[in-house]
Amino acid sequence: MMPDYIKVNKSADRIDIWFYNENDKPFSIGEKMCEINENAYMNGYNWDTFFNYYLAENAPDILEGLESNPEAGSYTAFYEPGGENEKKAERFAQIIISLIEHEDELYQIVREKGDEVEWD
Repeated sequence: MMPDYIKVNKSADRIDIWFYNENDKPFSIGEKMCEINENAYMNGYNWDTFFNYYLAENAPDILEGLESNPEAGSYTAFYEPGGENEKKAERFAQIIISLIEHEDELYQIVREKGDEVEWD
C-alpha cells in the first residue's frame, strides 16, 4: 500500500502520478528544505523543478515521455499508457516515496547542490 501522499492512477488515456505535497509529511519536509535553502519553497512547482533535477542526475530514463502539471498544492506527472510507461510511473512513485521516507537525502541535496537546481 502506498502512503497517503502519493497515488498512481492508470486509465485508457494516461498514467498519472499524484504527489500531494501539502499532506503532513511532505509539507513538513518541504518546510525544512526551505530552511536550508530559502529558494527551495516546496510548492508543486518547486517539486517539479526538484524532481526534474533529481531524475536527470539519477534516473534519466524516467524523464523520457514524462509530462508534468504542477500546482501550488500538488504535483502531477503523467505518461501515455503502455507497458514501459507503467513501469516508469511505478519507479517514479517509488523514488518519490523513498525520498520522502528518507528525507535526509533531500536535505543533503538541497544543502550541497541547491544552487544547481533552477528553483521556481
